[in-house]
Amino acid sequence: MDIKYNLKSASERRTEPFMPEGDVGFGKLRTDHMFLMDYRDGQWCDPRIVPYGPFEMAPGAMSLHYGQSIFEGAKAFMHEDGEIYTFRLNKNAERMNRSADIVCIPNIDEAMQLKGINALIDVDRLWFPQQEGACLYIRPFIFATEDRLSVSPSQKYTFCVMLSPSGAYYASGVNNGIRLLISTQFHRAVSGGTGASKAAGNYAASLRAGKAAVEYGASQVLYLDSTNTQIEEAGAMNHFHILKDGTVIIPTFTDTILKSITSQSIMELGEMLGCEVRQETVMLDKFIADIESGEIIEAGGFGTAAVVSPVNSYIFEDGRVITVGDGKVGPHIQRIYKLFTDLQKGHVAAPQGWVKRVERVAP
Repeated sequence: MDIKYNLKSASERRTEPFMPEGDVGFGKLRTDHMFLMDYRDGQWCDPRIVPYGPFEMAPGAMSLHYGQSIFEGAKAFMHEDGEIYTFRLNKNAERMNRSADIVCIPNIDEAMQLKGINALIDVDRLWFPQQEGACLYIRPFIFATEDRLSVSPSQKYTFCVMLSPSGAYYASGVNNGIRLLISTQFHRAVSGGTGASKAAGNYAASLRAGKAAVEYGASQVLYLDSTNTQIEEAGAMNHFHILKDGTVIIPTFTDTILKSITSQSIMELGEMLGCEVRQETVMLDKFIADIESGEIIEAGGFGTAAVVSPVNSYIFEDGRVITVGDGKVGPHIQRIYKLFTDLQKGHVAAPQGWVKRVERVAP
């Protein structure tokens, strides 16, 4: 399908490179335009780029009542040649369709997803922040729009992509760790549910747990399975830990864990990292014992926004605290973070197909 362009006039849109005076933050800003496509009469249609602005939606739109909404998160980076490149965007398109299957939303052709996202980045490329560590954060999402109050899959949807010019998540690198609350009260997902999708409702359900974590002086919750015996995820990140021999351990993906694209990439980069990266079921009791014995020396979370979030300690609901290693960000995490961000920025050659240049095709 051809994309229609309805762009702001030259006087209304950015015509010079974005030169922010200070840190632009993460996820706060928007570019001039957004990409839209609709699902009706059994097919996706009318791909278009229009000025960024409010949606017109019926009060009875099914996403507002039954939460039929999913999203993705990706990044694009400017390389030394001045061109913008996406990073593993095809994996986000694949995961969007996996999420869609779980919440009964029609799939969108992956090539069309990529075409729309790249066209939008091309149109708003001048919004890329000209500062070290910056990116264009990419937020594709789908929501049900049919005006109906019966509980069943919608027959109408909107697919939207918006861009957020963002600064480095860690302005000076990964120098400080966070604390996680190990909770037996809150659970992120149950088997057979929507835990393996990026469904909006999963994140709404996490807010109460997040508030509880803050009350304990923690940044996020480390979720356990429904039996409170196995480690699953950390807030909005996949959890991991590192053994004293350098081995990186990521909990085995199940239908209650979202498959982080960052985690999957780290597993594929084991040879470049110079260490073994593997998945296994992580039992809580052994995890605690291995921290206390010094077998586990580093831990953290993998995710798109921060890439790597080091964890320096864990707090339990009874107030007990355990510290990982010496409580500082270790060399393995520093190395993982540097390699991954160097791949994204083009400082190190990425595996074939991981990095794609955004073509200049806009009218």
